[in-house]
Amino acid sequence: MIARFKDLCMDAADPHALGGFWTRMLDGELVDTGDGDTRIDPRAARSDAESIWVNRVPEPRTGKTRVHLDLRLAGNGPDALLAAGARLVREPDTEIGWWVLADPEGNHFCAFAPGEDTRPGVFELVVDAADPVAQATWWAGAVGGEVSVAEQGHASVTGAAGFPWDHWVFDPVPERKRVKNRVHWDVTLTGPTAATLITAGATLLREPDDRISWWILADPEGNEFCAFPPRPAD
Repeated sequence: MIARFKDLCMDAADPHALGGFWTRMLDGELVDTGDGDTRIDPRAARSDAESIWVNRVPEPRTGKTRVHLDLRLAGNGPDALLAAGARLVREPDTEIGWWVLADPEGNHFCAFAPGEDTRPGVFELVVDAADPVAQATWWAGAVGGEVSVAEQGHASVTGAAGFPWDHWVFDPVPERKRVKNRVHWDVTLTGPTAATLITAGATLLREPDDRISWWILADPEGNEFCAFPPRPAD
């Protein structure tokens, strides 16, 4: 294991509005970080992720959302999500059995009806992939976990170190990544530098400097992620 899953990050034109929306979706607490960004902290020990960060960026959203969250509804429809500010993109039909919605910044996410022995809320992180098996295998090699492949072609990682939801899914899509992801994840390294991740196949985009203390990398399909050094021992 080279790293642990740390947290999820969302780009936003208005971090307070987007953070407020996802705080309601996740039953969390919204924290103003004092620099124009916001952070969503879990209310209870239902997640070992540090938080979800919502960061202000100058560029507008363009293109399809390639990283999204799937959540279970508390009831049989998305009315509560729509009332909270979501926009309906697609209803269940003969091809899909769930609702596709968009948050206030236009990022798509999926909402599923309640199931047996399930609780409302996020249950998986989904990433578009040209080669889902290769992507899942690479990430399992970095953060641990088991890879499973479904007949539909998607591959999932379960049991990754630090991962707060049930499944990390890599879903096959025909189109290639073309623009920066507006949703990405961070990891905490187990070693002092990102060298092992780079040797394993990550691409270095930016090293720590006088403005940031972490590495910005890309996985084998170009998904940006940040790698933080280990936390000092208490």
